[in-house]
Amino acid sequence: MIVDNTQTQMRKGILEYCILSIISRGEIYASDIIGELKKARLLVVEGTLYPLLTRLKNNGLLSYSWKESTSGPPRKYYQITPAGLEVLNKLDTTWEELVFAVKTSMEGRVGRETSDARQGTPIDDNHQDPSENEE
Repeated sequence: MIVDNTQTQMRKGILEYCILSIISRGEIYASDIIGELKKARLLVVEGTLYPLLTRLKNNGLLSYSWKESTSGPPRKYYQITPAGLEVLNKLDTTWEELVFAVKTSMEGRVGRETSDARQGTPIDDNHQDPSENEE
């Protein structure tokens, strides 16, 4: 369905931006990134996150370090690099421009249903209703 494809493309477009924003707050473990994305109602699984983290690292935007864990093997913690901060700052500007453009283009649209995104359905990278997975 065209709506599903468009929603997927929109989501993919902002996911790297959101990940860089989260990591810019300080070093963080991958499962904590997933938790932060979940709080933002962007539901991402490890199979989606790890390739993105690898790509961002390979592009010089992230680095990582290993730290001992109190339970289990050492953990990989991600940090944003100076190049990553530079890209993030540019993406901040781009995001502000896009928000303005979208809001401006939607002004006065006939038949537009308003919604409160904070109460809407989470954006799930598996295209499933999250309640279907609850037991």
